[in-house]
Amino acid sequence: MTDWAARVLNFKRGELRLALLAALFNFCVLCGYFFLRPVRETMGVARGMDELRWLFVVTSISSLVFVLLFAGVVARMDRRRFIPVGYGFVVVCLLGFAALLFANAQAGGGLIGSDTETPLARGVGYTFYVWLSTINLFSTSLFWAFMADIFNMDQGKRMFAFIGAGGTLGAAVGGWAAYFISNSTESDYLPMALMLTGAGLFVLATVLMLKLDRTAVQSSHSRLGETSGPPVSIPGQRIGGGFFDGLTAVGTSPYLMGIALFIVCMAVSNTLIYFTQANIVLIDNDTFSERLGAFALFDALAQTLTLLTQIFIATRVIRRLGVGWTLAILPLVTLAGFAVLAIWPLYGVMAIFQAVHRTTRYALSRPARETLFIVVPPAERYKAKPLIDVFLYRGGDLAGAGIHALLSGLGSLGVMVAAVTPFAAVWTALSVALGRAQTRRDPANQPDSVELPAGSSAESVG
Repeated sequence: MTDWAARVLNFKRGELRLALLAALFNFCVLCGYFFLRPVRETMGVARGMDELRWLFVVTSISSLVFVLLFAGVVARMDRRRFIPVGYGFVVVCLLGFAALLFANAQAGGGLIGSDTETPLARGVGYTFYVWLSTINLFSTSLFWAFMADIFNMDQGKRMFAFIGAGGTLGAAVGGWAAYFISNSTESDYLPMALMLTGAGLFVLATVLMLKLDRTAVQSSHSRLGETSGPPVSIPGQRIGGGFFDGLTAVGTSPYLMGIALFIVCMAVSNTLIYFTQANIVLIDNDTFSERLGAFALFDALAQTLTLLTQIFIATRVIRRLGVGWTLAILPLVTLAGFAVLAIWPLYGVMAIFQAVHRTTRYALSRPARETLFIVVPPAERYKAKPLIDVFLYRGGDLAGAGIHALLSGLGSLGVMVAAVTPFAAVWTALSVALGRAQTRRDPANQPDSVELPAGSSAESVG
């Protein structure tokens, strides 16, 4: 049965177990996050859109501090230690937030944005928003850096989509569960319950990571003769270096600078859509639970559509177009979506645009861009990648928030389309160039169009 499944998925001998462990690991990470995401969104909009923009500024600054500190941790530990340390930090923080909310509820205080809001609730709400906005990108970046560490180029192109499907399924389960839970209760203990559930899933993710690490090392000898990339790095070897190695690597490598620019462009487009969605939810819903349920429903629908896209569309697109042109689909979707929205500025059109944009980002862009990091050394993978995925992404968020405020003041979606058009053109050209650069850096010089398995998929997060 396992041999049959491996053949259907285009896996080689011994790879199915690795892929299943990695997919389950990804499931736990994203399921845990999507239990928390609606809580973050609700706390962020609780006191209006102006304060939400200031939270973006604080998040951008905190993300730089965080990734620099993490680079110092990475330099002093091997992956078998610093990855559990990272996820353990997430669990401890969630327990702390839950304890503070429990104490606030026991004292009779309300949640942020409610009529009985307390200073403690407001402080927890804003801190949680900034913390999760940084941590969610970090946890996903760390996961994919680990995947790039234990799989080579050939395996990545065949297996990353399947592994990503595990994450998408986890995100859908977390989103739907949060939606149904929020609709079943108006309790002030609701955010605390979701936080504790998320913490439990991150604990399970850490256990699976250690199991996957041991399995990958055991199978690494069979990969040494392959020509598709370097073998898995062995735990126990420290990454080395210092706090600022990630900044240096990005600043001196045109390839990493190109990836960084792609991420910034993606963040800007995502933020323009995000603020429109947040404004709609704020206007149409009154209570904390209603807003939480609305955000959870957005997440659940988008992730369900993503999973369907991964199963029936993604593999064929990546196989036919290759990495570069697959990356280019997202800027084209962004341009087309704003153009349609300018003609029909309706809530339903906005909801469809947001769902299609997120589906393209998760199902197509994510697996394609994660293969870009397979051809870089481990030191850059664990230091430069979090800098790009966390700090520069949040920097793009900040730029997108400023652009949205400026264009909203002009009051015309036609102006938005005019601004997005040259932006999308540059982003598209960059996507194609990155695909070609990856091919040149691949030791085996494999084409971008290596076949992916039928029914494979990919994920993440924003």
